[in-house]
Parts: sequence; C-alpha cells; structure tokens
Amino acid sequence: MENVAPSTDRADAALSLSDFQFDLPPDLIAQVPAERRDSARLLVLNRQTHARHHTQVIELPLHLRAGDLLVVNDTRVIPARLFGRVGTGGAVELLLVRPTAEASRQSASRWQCLGKPARRLRPGATLTLAGDVTATVGTVDGHGRYTVVFDEQLDVPAFLQRHGELPLPPYIRRPDGPLPLDRTRYQTIFACTPGAIAAPTAGLHFTAELLGALREDGVDVVNVTLHVGPGTFAPVRTHDLRDHTMDPEWCDIPAATAEAIRAAKHAGRRVVAVGTTTTRALESAAAENGTVHAGQRWAERFIVPGHRFRIVDALFTNFHLPGSTLLLLVSAFAGHDCLLAAYAEAVQRRYRFYSYGDAMLIQ
Repeated sequence: MENVAPSTDRADAALSLSDFQFDLPPDLIAQVPAERRDSARLLVLNRQTHARHHTQVIELPLHLRAGDLLVVNDTRVIPARLFGRVGTGGAVELLLVRPTAEASRQSASRWQCLGKPARRLRPGATLTLAGDVTATVGTVDGHGRYTVVFDEQLDVPAFLQRHGELPLPPYIRRPDGPLPLDRTRYQTIFACTPGAIAAPTAGLHFTAELLGALREDGVDVVNVTLHVGPGTFAPVRTHDLRDHTMDPEWCDIPAATAEAIRAAKHAGRRVVAVGTTTTRALESAAAENGTVHAGQRWAERFIVPGHRFRIVDALFTNFHLPGSTLLLLVSAFAGHDCLLAAYAEAVQRRYRFYSYGDAMLIQ
C-alpha cells in the first residue's frame, strides 16, 4: 500500500490559483455547529441552469430522487494531536497522520506526522509526551512533515485515546482546547473506522431521522472509507495549478458498495456523493465503464477543472476555503463561474462557511 501512483488529472491551463479566490468576511467562518445537525442552511445549485434554491438540510429529501444512491464516508477522526517538550524544555506539537507501514498495522511504531515549531524538531531530537512517553524525530520531510519513532512496545492508538486531543482545524478557535460539544459534533453519525485527522464535514449534517426519511423516499445509502489526511487540507502553494502535487489518502471501497454503484449506473440512477472525500475515493477508484474497483487503495486523484467525472452525479458538500483543493474539486464538478457565483450569493446571504458551516447540494 505504500506505492502510490501520481495523479493523472491536470488543471485547465487557462486557470490559476488566483481564479479560485474570493472575499469571505471572517465572521462567516462558523465556530460552532448548528443547534441540530440537519438544521443548517442548504443551497441547492443546478449546475446546468445555474439556478439556486435556498432551504435547510432537513429538506434534503425533497431534492433527491427515489433510486438515488447516497454514498457516505464512514471514517472516524482520531485524537491525533499531541503536545510535548524536547530535551531543552521547549514546547512542541505533533499531529499524527498515519503509521509508515501499511494501513492495517495501526500499532506500528514509526508514524508520519505534522509538527511545529520546526526549529525544535531536528533529526534525533527526543520528545517527552504525556505520561512520560518518549519519541524520537526520525526524518524531516519538509513543509512541517516529520517521521516520529515511538517505542515498539507502545500501542500508539491506545496512547492517543488516553492522551491525544481532537485535531480541530485552526480556523475553529479553541484557545483552551476542544469544547465538550466538539467530541460528538466533529464526528459524523457514520463514523466507525478510526484513522482520519479531520472530519469529512459534509457528513456532519446528517441525523438518523434524516437518513430514515431518505430511505423511506427510496434513497439507498452505502459507505466508503477515506481517512482524511493532509492531502485534503494542505494548501496549494503553486500559482500554476498544474504544478501542485496532491497527497494520497488511504481508502477502502467495500464490494457491496462497488456492486451498488454498478447496479445504479446500469439502471440510470444517480450516485450522490456526500462530501469531497467520498468523491475523491470514488473517482480515484473509477473504471472507464462507470464502475468502481472494490478494495483498499490510495486515493490519489487531484480533481481539478477539466476532470471527467465517471461516478459522481450529484454532490452534497460544505462551503470551502478560497484557493483550496476542496474548492478546486467542487469547481470541477459545478463549473468555475457557476460555483463562484453561488459562493458570492452565499456570502451576501450570510451562509456559514467551513467545517461547522452550512451546505450545498450540486446536481
């Protein structure tokens, strides 16, 4: 699983990073979720006519169709943030991403991580963490990335459960650490497969009641797993989008999900992806005939304008950061001008943005 093929997607040469910027008032960045998951606002966007309709997530059944196949991401966010000190006493922070061995060996001792500050995380530096656990900086891989080595006898996932902190994104301001509500509301109701370092945020809007209503209306629901990692939120640092390299993320598509997609496509029914992570998992596993390959793989697609969507027919998603890979993916699906016009209206109508914000249905 460590051999990762580079993405074959390439950005439209006519577009650059500056084409995906927009003005967002800071007070529209949601700091807490809506009172109820499904009470968030919903902008329904028709990508053919560019028509826009404003409603709430709870009304989603009115905008999906009997026979639609809803695909959700069942990854679970792990408490991957650790705090410690180097031998000199200076404070450091780590965000554990995944073990360097294959994804099934969650007890591996060598982990890829993000860390700061760089001046203290030198190769060979000894880190003292909670419970007097020590680790050593193995390699410095650039852009704040490191390999950290723990004692081989340490059960790292169990250690994270005892001492780790939920890794909320930096734009959710928590100077004293996560709030009690974050521990439940920053997980989706589908979350059952630990491994993500960020939530698949479109899924945060769903409740058991909403799922029940969708199923009663003839919408089927299946799952994939994509462990959200740096590939999803790492910034684009190149003005020319064709020069950006998208980090791979581990995913698993169950055989039952692949078969449900095959049957839906054969019958002319829509596949509705819940979130950009689900979209990336499906499109990375897509075959030319409109099916997906089942099993574990690295989702390596950098989905940008110019991508031909083979699986996803409709997309339920949040509102994303300017210039982000997520905005590029959604723009590829909706069309650049169509999406940016919808975002401008969302700002004007004071929709809430980012992880705890409102949602869009693009179809």
